[in-house]
Amino acid sequence: MLKVGDKIQEFEGVLSSGQKITSQELKGKWVILFFFPKAFTPGCTKEVCNIRDRFENLKKYGVEIIGVSKDKLETQKKFKEKYNLPYELIADEKGEIIKKFEVGKPNGSAQRKTFLIDPEGKISFIFEKVTPDKHAEEIENILKEKIRM
Repeated sequence: MLKVGDKIQEFEGVLSSGQKITSQELKGKWVILFFFPKAFTPGCTKEVCNIRDRFENLKKYGVEIIGVSKDKLETQKKFKEKYNLPYELIADEKGEIIKKFEVGKPNGSAQRKTFLIDPEGKISFIFEKVTPDKHAEEIENILKEKIRM
């Protein structure tokens, strides 16, 4: 089981923009990597919109925010567009990133879980329980504690 202090495994994925991204590209940055079960479902929609609505507050900490689910690339694009999300989503269609972060459910989708990753690629905090409509506040409270501004 992954824990705070663990170095993340290398991964690569495809962003909703169609660009590829690797964990190497995220080195040197604080990253919020949040996993959600399925685009366009009520809980996931609440969560992504809550993060969208507080995006400016979160960005002032200099973090990169990326959502991950097993949805297809086309679905992620539509989800991002429909809800005007100012951050990227990864289409982890094969569930490889989900597996590396140990957040898979029996049906293959992701559990709702969020990781704060430090600039060295180590896990700084894990949100085991996520409240979809309050998650941005939960994240911001931890960022205040972890990132001195």
